[in-house]
Amino acid sequence: MSCDFLSLANNGVQKLSPYQTGKPIDELKRELGLDDIVKLASNENPLGCSPLAVEAIKSELTQIGRYPDGNGFNLKYAILQKFGFDLNRITLGNGSNDILELVARAFIAEGQSAVYSQHAFAVYPLAVQAVGGVGIEVPAKSYGHDLQAMAQAITANTKVVFIANPNNPTGTWFSRAEFEQFMAQVPEHVIVVLDEAYVEFVTDSGFMNGFDYVNQYPNLLVSRTFSKAYGLASLRVGYAIAHPDITNIINRVRQPFNVNSFALAAATAALQDDDFVAQSCDLNSTGMKQLEQGLTALGLSFIPSKANFIAFDVKRPCLPVFQALLQQGVIVRPIANYGMPTYLRVSIGLASENARFLAVLEQVLKDS
Repeated sequence: MSCDFLSLANNGVQKLSPYQTGKPIDELKRELGLDDIVKLASNENPLGCSPLAVEAIKSELTQIGRYPDGNGFNLKYAILQKFGFDLNRITLGNGSNDILELVARAFIAEGQSAVYSQHAFAVYPLAVQAVGGVGIEVPAKSYGHDLQAMAQAITANTKVVFIANPNNPTGTWFSRAEFEQFMAQVPEHVIVVLDEAYVEFVTDSGFMNGFDYVNQYPNLLVSRTFSKAYGLASLRVGYAIAHPDITNIINRVRQPFNVNSFALAAATAALQDDDFVAQSCDLNSTGMKQLEQGLTALGLSFIPSKANFIAFDVKRPCLPVFQALLQQGVIVRPIANYGMPTYLRVSIGLASENARFLAVLEQVLKDS
């Protein structure tokens, strides 16, 4: 083939590498012929999803030949009922990743910049570079956001700042006071995207809730997902709350049927099941303690986390340890590509899954 197709892509896309997902269970089964596999790589809910969501999906099967509601009225109305935000402040996305990309497409032109933290979600730079934007990565502070430095990194052509609370992949977090000091320094024409994909797992009283601030700061957009605590990862549905004018602009680039009917129905039902979310949070808290104690017993340090995962230091290049765990049917996530070459991230699973991970990890470390 004589044509260099990469040269035909826009400059931002030419510099990108595909996002690396967690290894699927079926792929590992094919490669190694293993049947008993524990996947703790993608921060999924080990309880699955709410039974209400399953029933809602079943009810949609008779309408499979119809397009979904392009405006997602029922889900938006459920969000209104639960959180009190008018429909014109809600944007629905094909997962919260979709929201992040929509913001980049709507507000960042080629050559304009966006600010994000070191060790933050890989989709932030991907979304920025794909539209020809310039990413400004601010060094992390104790593996988390240095909000003061991020505010100071904003330039005259900065259009968006991406922040996450808790942060993925490190699980770090910031306080209300830190956030308020940060917002006081951000120019009103710069959009602040607060990614709260894991906030439902936080049980601490007084923990910062982005929804408390969207009325106070017109340039704030809060993004959330149904993939984690609600357990709807395979359906890909997320949402954003923002000022009506920001929502209107984002909807100009949003595809009309970006969220499918099953996702809309399941998310609407899942939003009503507070008991399932509470059960998921309880399991997560117990599992976090189990893993913290187990890692400590193995002499491994970890980054304290408020999410449903924990990043830990294996004190050596992480990829051989990751591969050795795979050989034993345990899937975790190497995060060397986040500038953390000796760290792995493990999701909180069922108690039995956590125990198996710790046992296999202990043997791998002894053998290496």
